[in-house]
Amino acid sequence: MRILLINGPNLNMLGRRDTALYGDKSLAEIESLVRKRADELGVEVVTFQSNSEGALIDFLQCEFGKADAIIVNPGALTHYGHSLREALADSALPVIEVHLSNIYAREEWRHKSVVAPIARGQIAGLGWRGYIAALEVLAAEKAPQ
Repeated sequence: MRILLINGPNLNMLGRRDTALYGDKSLAEIESLVRKRADELGVEVVTFQSNSEGALIDFLQCEFGKADAIIVNPGALTHYGHSLREALADSALPVIEVHLSNIYAREEWRHKSVVAPIARGQIAGLGWRGYIAALEVLAAEKAPQ
């Protein structure tokens, strides 16, 4: 099984950006923790981060037909990234949307996700562990019954 782990704008600043809200782990540290758990589950994880919506879409389109599922933290694109949403939907893959903070306990404008309607599920407010939870759910869905 091959899972894409996609992170949007500003997530490259994790560990340095509002650690009270987003935690003190860098994106590289989170990706390392996800890869470690993926290895334990026998799953391949391919990571990508960009501050550009176009680059995220290009990555998704380049990976078309090569992956089984997607974990995405769209960052601020959560609320207005319609072209990213369309690219995720076009993949026809199971998508789990992850947010480090609880977007529903923050400013009103953060409560609306354009990605949520096409996602299998959404995990918010569990910090970096939300990525692990998403990975475990997707891996379990593809595991032999």
